[in-house]
Parts: sequence; structure tokens; C-alpha cells
Amino acid sequence: MSARQGIIVGISGASGAAIGMRIVELLADNPHYAVHLVVSPAAERTLDEEVGSDALARLRALAFCSHSYQDIGAAIASGSFPVAGMIVAPCSIRTLSAIAWGQLDNLLTRAADVQLKERRRLVLLVRESPLHLGHLRSMLQATEIGAIIAPPMPAFYLKPQSLEDVIDQIAGRAINLLDLANFRAPAKVWCGPDNEDV
Repeated sequence: MSARQGIIVGISGASGAAIGMRIVELLADNPHYAVHLVVSPAAERTLDEEVGSDALARLRALAFCSHSYQDIGAAIASGSFPVAGMIVAPCSIRTLSAIAWGQLDNLLTRAADVQLKERRRLVLLVRESPLHLGHLRSMLQATEIGAIIAPPMPAFYLKPQSLEDVIDQIAGRAINLLDLANFRAPAKVWCGPDNEDV
């Protein structure tokens, strides 16, 4: 059994797969954490199209454990399995709605529901625009049952110089929402050229 703290990262089929990949990279690079990865079938396609044909293999190599999307009996589907929390990045509207309304027919949504019932942090990087009333109601429902809705918004005030800077900032911010004791985002995520580290 690993002494590292478990963190679940779910990647669903919305655009923005590179954000989920960067979150896994940042966590895997920290010896305090063990990433439990769940990737939906739609996310596999998005990873291939947006990140590259080898993206899924690279993700699975980085993760402490890669779980099958259909394996609702996996360890992370149980509240007795200790983890620090879960991030879904990106979070599709389908996944948001399933979590919000208890449609737990796969491991990603089941693991998310477990975080809520155990009062652990669940961060959903909902990736959609514009939003209709049904989307907003699902966000409200998810928030009311304990999820943190964190749309992947670029921090333009940090004056990002590249798409990689934007992805780093969003990924670091998402991880910080788990309030992990031993995680510190890369300095460039929080520092502009004229700003002191915060």
C-alpha cells in the first residue's frame, strides 16, 4: 500500500483535455500524491484530437492507478477507500448533470458521488459556453450537494505568454481548490513579471 495520499482525477469528454492532462502531470510529479485516473470513452477521443494520439498512454503511465470507466466496483467507488478528493477536468455537461442528479452508471460519476457523500472536496471544471437554464440548474444542484464548480477561466491579469501558461494556471488553481497540505503550484502560475509571489 502506498504511503502517498490518493487523489482522483476524472477526465470527461468536453473540450479542454489538456487541462486534465496537466493536472495529472502536476500531481504525479509530487511524491506526496497518488493519482487514481478515470477517463471516459468520449474523453479518449478528445485527448486524441486535442493533445495527441499518445496522450492516453502517457496519462496512464503517469497515474498511480488507471481505472476502467465501466468498473463501478473499483476501490475508488467506495467511501471506505481514503482519498483527499477528486477533480473532474474537463467536466462535460453530461457528467455534471449525472453527478448533480445521481445518475451513477459509471465509475467517474460514482466516484464523484462518493466524494460528496463522504464530505470530501469535488472540483468540477465545467467546460461549456454559452449556458442555458438547464446547465445552470445542474450547476446549482451540484453546488447545493457540495461540489465546487470551477469553470476553466484564464487569469488574464497574470499576462499569460502562451497557451501552456493558461493551462498551467487553470490546472494549478484547480488542484489548490482541494486544499492539499503538500502542493504548491509552479511559481509562474501565480506571478506576473511585476508581481511578487503569493
